[in-house]
Amino acid sequence: MEIRITVPLLKNQLGFFPFAAEIETFSEPLAVNDCLSVQFSQSALREIITSFRRREYADWEWQELARLGEDLSSISDLANLICPVHLASHWESVGVIPYPHQLETTRKVIQDMGGRAILADEVGLGKTIEAGMILKEYTLRGLVRKVLILTPAALCWQWFEELREKFRISVALHRSQYDWARCDCIVASIDTAKREPHLSQVLAIDWDLLIVDEAHKLKNSRTQNWRFVNNIHKQYFLMLTATPVQNDLRELYNLITLLKPGQLGTYAAFKRRFVADKRTPRDTEALRSLLGQVMIRNRRGTGTIQFTERIVRSVPVELNEAEAQLYLSVNAFIRRQMRRSLAERRTILPYITLLREVCSSAWAAALTLKKLTEKASPETETELLALLEQAVHIETSAKIRQLLELLQVLEGKVIVFTEYRGTQAFIKKHLEAAGLGVVTFDGSLSANRKEFTKFLFRRYGDVLVSTESGGEGINLQYCNNVINFDLPWNPMRLEQRIGRVHRLGQTKDVYVFNFATQGTIEEHILKLLHEKINMFELVVGELDAILTHLQLDRSFESHLINIFVRSETDKDLAREFDHLGETILKARIRQREPTILDLLP
Repeated sequence: MEIRITVPLLKNQLGFFPFAAEIETFSEPLAVNDCLSVQFSQSALREIITSFRRREYADWEWQELARLGEDLSSISDLANLICPVHLASHWESVGVIPYPHQLETTRKVIQDMGGRAILADEVGLGKTIEAGMILKEYTLRGLVRKVLILTPAALCWQWFEELREKFRISVALHRSQYDWARCDCIVASIDTAKREPHLSQVLAIDWDLLIVDEAHKLKNSRTQNWRFVNNIHKQYFLMLTATPVQNDLRELYNLITLLKPGQLGTYAAFKRRFVADKRTPRDTEALRSLLGQVMIRNRRGTGTIQFTERIVRSVPVELNEAEAQLYLSVNAFIRRQMRRSLAERRTILPYITLLREVCSSAWAAALTLKKLTEKASPETETELLALLEQAVHIETSAKIRQLLELLQVLEGKVIVFTEYRGTQAFIKKHLEAAGLGVVTFDGSLSANRKEFTKFLFRRYGDVLVSTESGGEGINLQYCNNVINFDLPWNPMRLEQRIGRVHRLGQTKDVYVFNFATQGTIEEHILKLLHEKINMFELVVGELDAILTHLQLDRSFESHLINIFVRSETDKDLAREFDHLGETILKARIRQREPTILDLLP
């Protein structure tokens, strides 16, 4: 094999070469030996400059591949991934571990699925990492340049940060209507992108790769979101969701049709062949084969990731005298008001919120009592003012005392979750008085402020006090202590809170402490979640499947509200919660039987 090297020369450099005078033109190569020849050219430099101006050159990533001694002939072999080799040293420096199931998913999407796939891994297995690897791989191969990533607004910054820091991808956060055309890789909120003036610009561009996170929100083909994504011009397409189907096989059909039209035929044909009823499939082998062509679902366990242990502790809290009296007074007031509201067909939700807040802190209850007072009738106003006066005079708290005692024995950083801003301020006040470094996190913070808050907590803080918004879209694996100061009535929110620290990348066992005030409805909820259904011992993703099997006619939270409304005494309440617990246990048994999700390859 002959290797020819072309050396670009300027005209005034010819005198440096003793043989230059003998060469009238530089078109003929000079043979050095049997394998190597050198060609001198005045036009080569002009060609190089022109190529640079036209951006017709291999980027530095290819030079690095050459330096590593990568056999360039293997680049055309789809079975050999470039991304892990290219990012090996960088991943080592930032602590990214490419797990075998993630590498296999990347290979399968590119080699077998033609770049169109639903990544349906269970929660915590790194779907974002898989999508980043696929994007990087296509970029290195020169097959992808124009990329659009659509996510819920709360996750935009997380995507931006992960792609930039873990994959060294030049990505932009959407800021204005001009970004669509000028940015090659852009992360945007789907709710922003689907509205004008953005909609027409997004649809006018031919995207090389489209990535949609939380894709289960596209399960209804009659929604604006589904139609919007369907109309986007894209060569490759990734959809990420841990729950591709929940209650209806049509949801699965809609997602697959959005990804790869015609894969399942028309809905009428799909229904005739594969649907026994909306939750029960038939001809499962054929359906599994079709799904395996477009969907990948990795499950926790052997072959994926072994998570660290989750150690859960219930912390019963005995209210002090003033708090106990406030709870009894508020509970009695709420029951009277609910009977009136139900008779007059008015909403009872403000009173349910008040009931939950009084279990959390007197401060949280005081804020709602004040709002209710401003809109109350004269008769009700008198009762509310009396309750408000009780609440504002409570300056200490049994939960705060318990929290301070617990913080003294815990090692490392701690996250304290509460649902209420009033309680958050209450906790911050007392912890700072105790000399602790406290950082607060809530939904009112801008994206930049949230990132700065996370930085402060990681670098300087002892305790992060977060409202429910901290349960979504942030990863805090460097912390392994979680305290639930109050309990949300939706158990999925509780799992979401814990999932901020007990996830991919966590190297320590995670300790979870659940506070529950004795003699209140919070005690019954903790008993239901912890003792009856062992929620905290469930595998990630199992709780969602169990709640699906309950087939409730309303949300789980609404079901708890209905129980409270029906129960006239504390004994009634305990009996109803016990009955719900037994129902959930039966649903857990049914959940272990074959389901729609078991069809997924």
